[in-house]
Amino acid sequence: MAERWQIHPVTPQARLIEKAAERIRDGALALAPTDAGYCLAWGLNAREAEERVLRLRELDSRHPFTLLCRQLSEAGRLARLDDRAFRLMRSLTPGPCTFILPASADLPKRIRNSGRSKRRDIGIRLPAHRVSQALLEAVGEPLLSTSLVLPGDEAPASHGAEDVAGRWLRWADLMLDAGDCEPGPTSIVDCTGEEPVLVRQGFHPVAL
Repeated sequence: MAERWQIHPVTPQARLIEKAAERIRDGALALAPTDAGYCLAWGLNAREAEERVLRLRELDSRHPFTLLCRQLSEAGRLARLDDRAFRLMRSLTPGPCTFILPASADLPKRIRNSGRSKRRDIGIRLPAHRVSQALLEAVGEPLLSTSLVLPGDEAPASHGAEDVAGRWLRWADLMLDAGDCEPGPTSIVDCTGEEPVLVRQGFHPVAL
């Protein structure tokens, strides 16, 4: 049965963060708050959790999940950042913005070889929410994530904690309940071409 833990959104309780991190390291699928709504999050090697997400959202194995990172240096190990992309990410992170970047050779093998072809681009976020930041620090490595969109929906129905729990907790192993989150979505910036391109304007407007 999934567990739901009430956690402070600004000063999260260390014991709950460590408990959640331990569960995630053991392969759990978590509902976690971010600065752009709740998301599903799981470890890089949590194959069973990822398979559940694929079935739940009716996605194929080529779907590009977003990597949540602790800091810019960690993102720089997973993606190839030129000076322009580095400066842009430094100015917009942490915050509700997803960056599409060329994958580096250091991208974990399972992520790089996911789907039917080798991954050339990846999506990276550095969330500003204190709970997600603390969770990433405790886990000690990036987490894979996806938005709370069920088949047939164009966007999450709600990011209110009660609505998220009622709609999603049955399919997760745990929820870090930090109360209602800002709704999202993130802005999406594609940094794989000659110039950055704003693919989607999020709920916090971004100027490139």
